[in-house]
Amino acid sequence: MTRPGEVDQPRSRRSGGPWLDSPLSRIGYWYATLTGLVWGALWSTGPVERRGGMIVFRGMPSWTFGRGGSCVGGVYLTDRNVSTRVLEHEAVHKRQWQRYGMLFPLMYAIAGRDPLRNRFEIEAGLEAGGYLPRRR
Repeated sequence: MTRPGEVDQPRSRRSGGPWLDSPLSRIGYWYATLTGLVWGALWSTGPVERRGGMIVFRGMPSWTFGRGGSCVGGVYLTDRNVSTRVLEHEAVHKRQWQRYGMLFPLMYAIAGRDPLRNRFEIEAGLEAGGYLPRRR
């Protein structure tokens, strides 16, 4: 049912169909989370904690993650990049994993390696992610 002034769209277009925010994307999210847990358990030499709804593995060797850290499903892998701002940024990536499931890595790669042009980094916040200097 539409409200006055709205255009009625098929449900699959409004919701993203079976791919976005769906049971299928949640399966992909949980698979990625399991992968992140195994990867973190194998390589982390630091504390493991739950922060902001994410499982954070610190003390990871630099070759085990990208940039300052990597979000894989609901897991954040890093050496020591765990400020509140960064974790807020990573929480947006967690939500992106939930929305897109295993399509997320492909879509992220297509969006490009330049964080200033990558729509997923822009959505997560370039300043919070450390890609731009903080505004005063």
